[in-house]
Amino acid sequence: MSLLYEWLEAAVQGRTAAGGSGHAIVYHDTYLSWRGLLHRVERRARELVGMGIQGNDWVGLMLGNDPEFIVLTLALAKLGAVVVPIDPTTGSRDLDMTLEAVPLRAIVTRPNAVDPLAAPSGALRMAGQAPQPRIAAESRHRISGTLLTCSLYPWTPPATEHGVPALVALVTLDAGGDPKVVVRDAANLRGIAATLGAALGLGPGENVLAAAPLFDCQGFDLGFLAALAHGATLFLDDGTAGPRLAKILVDQTIALYAATPREFAALSRITHAKPIARPSARLLCSGVPLPEAIARAFLRRFGVPALSCYQSCETGPAAIDLEGSSPDSVGKPLPGVEIRVASAAGAPLPDGSTGPVWARGPGVASRFLPALPARRGQIAVGRGRLDGWLRTGDVGRFDADGRLHLSHREDDLVSVDRKRVALGEIESCLESRSEVKAAQALVEYDDSGSTQIVVRITPSGRCKANAMLDHCARRLAPYKVPRRIEIAD
Repeated sequence: MSLLYEWLEAAVQGRTAAGGSGHAIVYHDTYLSWRGLLHRVERRARELVGMGIQGNDWVGLMLGNDPEFIVLTLALAKLGAVVVPIDPTTGSRDLDMTLEAVPLRAIVTRPNAVDPLAAPSGALRMAGQAPQPRIAAESRHRISGTLLTCSLYPWTPPATEHGVPALVALVTLDAGGDPKVVVRDAANLRGIAATLGAALGLGPGENVLAAAPLFDCQGFDLGFLAALAHGATLFLDDGTAGPRLAKILVDQTIALYAATPREFAALSRITHAKPIARPSARLLCSGVPLPEAIARAFLRRFGVPALSCYQSCETGPAAIDLEGSSPDSVGKPLPGVEIRVASAAGAPLPDGSTGPVWARGPGVASRFLPALPARRGQIAVGRGRLDGWLRTGDVGRFDADGRLHLSHREDDLVSVDRKRVALGEIESCLESRSEVKAAQALVEYDDSGSTQIVVRITPSGRCKANAMLDHCARRLAPYKVPRRIEIAD
């Protein structure tokens, strides 16, 4: 039994002692009470045991924002298994690389999903024959009451660092486009929950809106985890209908909602939206910079500010501009989190200097997969630690008021639609063409909140932009394909 299930039991006991159960999850027209959620979780846990899943197994959940994601996560937590949320839209090549990086005992997939371990990259396809499984499944089971399939595979459990068991593993990208799995233990989850509770004042009876994907750290930390740890009601949504989200924000007096600048821009364009009556609502923007024009438009429309936030899979929530007075910054460090600007080797820099951002706190991850050998005398970007400080890979500075301003990354990683993209991967894809001498990928932000990738190509022969875009579309995931290609004379 892991911490997530303990939080569920505590929430049920707290609501029962208060004289009622209350809602745990609200999903469109579906209402699930805390006692009802506990009942479904226990029933699902017994079913998973019957399939052969047990404690310390690593289980992938390739699901979207659906109550069943939460039920399965808590059922696996009851068994002591490790939950690995995976984007269900992950392309075959990226999925193949992910499965090489993270050991999985089982994978739960949506209806009609391709077997994730049946050589999704096509590497084992034979001419005129069906794909040969990279790993043959031991068994497959239909999860009762759903159309989901749980496939079990032979596996070797990963070694735990210092005997500390993992609870959750979030999949992101490392430099160069390789998958990186951020492993979290109970101390990490407690630290994130304590930070959010102290900074945002969450508690039973509050409402949290999660429209960001639950497989993403924004949706997982600032949606599911924030609600569960503090006994709050989770309003679950897929984030596609702007007017519906605006109605939920206003009618349900939402206490916490996390989104991207593009989503805040879309909300601010809803002309018939009513102002938010709760002035203490915490509407957080993380992932990419919040343009000042969007911050002003949202404040005019809803009467409450969108708050810039610094949060990642590696650090968890780390800093927030709680006053909403400086959208060009990400605010001040949250309670329990330390942030400093130091050199690449961790040496202190003078006040006001711009340099690598380091973070330390109980919610900051310390274990990553695959484990890479440390280079002598170097601290790896995005995974290297020094005396408990993590080198985050971001570059920034503190202003005179103690607010953190981010400028760029140390590596080639950027965020597009909540997904990390390695610019070097796009450049290598294009430079594999004989007519391309060199390619330089850049990221552009606009006042509409959109993030787009632009590539400038130096040709070595006849080169057409449309042909280069088609080449990228055939070899890269859709969100990695450049929006525009510029070819030098």
